[in-house]
Amino acid sequence: MSSMAPPAARRLLVLIPAFNEEGAVGGVVEEVRSAVPKTPILVVDDCSLDATRSRAEAAGAQVLALPHHLGLGGCVQAGYRLAYELGYDYVIRVDGDGQHDPRDIPTVLAALEKGDCEMVIGSRFVDDNGEHTNILRAAGIIFFRAVLRPILGRPVRDPTSGYVGVNRTALELFSATFPLEYPEIEALVVLQRKRFRFVEVPCRFRPRRSGRSTITAVKSLYYIIHVLLGVFVNVLKFEARRK
Repeated sequence: MSSMAPPAARRLLVLIPAFNEEGAVGGVVEEVRSAVPKTPILVVDDCSLDATRSRAEAAGAQVLALPHHLGLGGCVQAGYRLAYELGYDYVIRVDGDGQHDPRDIPTVLAALEKGDCEMVIGSRFVDDNGEHTNILRAAGIIFFRAVLRPILGRPVRDPTSGYVGVNRTALELFSATFPLEYPEIEALVVLQRKRFRFVEVPCRFRPRRSGRSTITAVKSLYYIIHVLLGVFVNVLKFEARRK
């Protein structure tokens, strides 16, 4: 992979994790280029079995092609690690399925630049009602809101959102350790235990452009159990260190 930006321009990187998103990723890259011109775009291809890599490259993105399928968390962490090593100050993650509207990237970046937080969550529930949220996800959001409220000591409206921006402090943390399978909720707990701050800003969400979600009713139950275990392991680790 060629150099992504000269040192003076290493300020913002847009990270797009993608797995078998040939039908959407090219359009997502083009929208990002329109929203934030001249900003480097990195697509992390999680060992896709389709034309994700070539579609992303054709649209103008740099592609980090993983040799093995790592899952979402591993895919995102690989992007974070590369961004940290290259010296970027901010990374904003936009999913490769087209659900996140890239026109809101400047909103996320502006919140990061204020310096009041280490992470910004693009939320569908700040100024919107989450109209494109399916029933299973909506139920999960309500459940995890309740679980996270006493742990975080504050409410979070959209704990499962993957539309996330981080500054260099959080980038350093996440490049070294990051939840591997369902990262969004566990990442909030990791931030809290490091006494890092997050804010939510309104962002627009849309139906996915191609393919279909792999989250079924059975997988949703697995997701809830898995994330709960991860959350409580992080809590117990923190309490053990305090003692």
